[in-house]
Amino acid sequence: MSQKEPLFSAKNVKLFTDPFNGGNPITVLVLGICSALAVTVKLQPAVVMSLSVIIVAGLASLIVSLLRNTIPNRIRIIVQLVVVATLVILVDQILKAFAYEVSKQLSVFVGLIITNCIIMGRIEAFALGNKPIPSLIDGLGNGAAYGMILVAVAFMRELFGAGTLFGYRIIPDAWYLKNGGFYENNGLIILPPMALILLGAIIWAHRVINKSLHEK
Repeated sequence: MSQKEPLFSAKNVKLFTDPFNGGNPITVLVLGICSALAVTVKLQPAVVMSLSVIIVAGLASLIVSLLRNTIPNRIRIIVQLVVVATLVILVDQILKAFAYEVSKQLSVFVGLIITNCIIMGRIEAFALGNKPIPSLIDGLGNGAAYGMILVAVAFMRELFGAGTLFGYRIIPDAWYLKNGGFYENNGLIILPPMALILLGAIIWAHRVINKSLHEK
């Protein structure tokens, strides 16, 4: 009998960390950018959205992997959608129960996790052909890498657009022009086109730092 692979083996660690670098779903594969543009005006909804995607991606990959040998090939997409939709409904109801204001800010975008191409892509490409624990790790890693970009964009937009983070004042009132200072919030950065520009800048910086991506 073969010995079970340790949870924190080099292979599993690579599965989790690779999406943060050469396999990043946003900066390398350019997937899931709709929500990256839509929910990043403030940091709080971006963090909640990121956590939601991490949970759904990890659990969906785990469940589909557990069922992989029982799913007929011709209906596999339907089964995947049912699994993801069930998890998304649970997440949405929990948000409405315990974080209603954030739930309202996220609006329809929580529901759109059902068709998030990152989650569906990892289920199709990895979970259907691998064991449950590696599939869980792969889903969590890709969800976390996606969330990292969301939070980075939201951090810059809220800080320079409103002078706050999580709603707390970061840039002192004394710095503002109206109080005799030198600073004024950048209203452009909270507009949707600026989110696209910031995301493009992050993708450019990531590819400059990781020159090996150009060789692929």
